[in-house]
Amino acid sequence: MKMFSTIPNQITFARIASVPLFMFLILSETSIGTILAIVLFVLAAISDAVDGYLARSLKQTTLFGKFADPIADKLLVAGALIAFVQSGELTAAVVVVIIAREFLVTGLRILAIAEGKVIPASPMGKLKTISHIGLVLVILATRTLNWGASGEIAKGVFLYLAIALAVISGGEYFYRSRRLFV
Repeated sequence: MKMFSTIPNQITFARIASVPLFMFLILSETSIGTILAIVLFVLAAISDAVDGYLARSLKQTTLFGKFADPIADKLLVAGALIAFVQSGELTAAVVVVIIAREFLVTGLRILAIAEGKVIPASPMGKLKTISHIGLVLVILATRTLNWGASGEIAKGVFLYLAIALAVISGGEYFYRSRRLFV
C-alpha cells in the first residue's frame, strides 16, 4: 500500500500498532511489564521525533503522515491514561479533561482545514505534550522504583501540570482561532 511506502510512515504506523501492546504491559502490573512499558513508551516518543525528521529531510512528507503522526501521539498517551484509570492510578474525570482537550483541538484543526487554514502547534501545546509524557513516565517509574512519598508528590505535580497545560493550551488554540467562528 502506498501509505506505507515511506520509512516515516512505517514508523508512524508502528507507533500506532504498539498502543495495544503498551496498554497490555501497563495493565499487567508486573515489574517486567512496567519496565517493558517504559522502554516501549520511550522508543515510541523517540520514534515521533525520528519520523518527523526523516519525513522532512528525505522530503517524504505525505498526507497520511500529516494525519497519522499527531493521532499516533494522542493514541499512545490516551492509551496510557485509560490504562491508569483501569488500574486505579488516575481518576476518569482527570483523563476525560485531558482527552477532551485533544478532541476539541483536533476538531478545531479540522474546522480550520475546511476553511483553508492551518493551525500550527504552539509552544504551549508542545509543553502540554511534554507534561503528558512526563506524567506517564512518572506513573510508570513509581511502580518499579520505590520513591515513597517523593513518588506521590512527583505524580501529583505532573498530574496538575498536565491538567493545567491541557486546559491552558486548549484555550490558547481556541483564542488564536476565534476568527473561525465569526
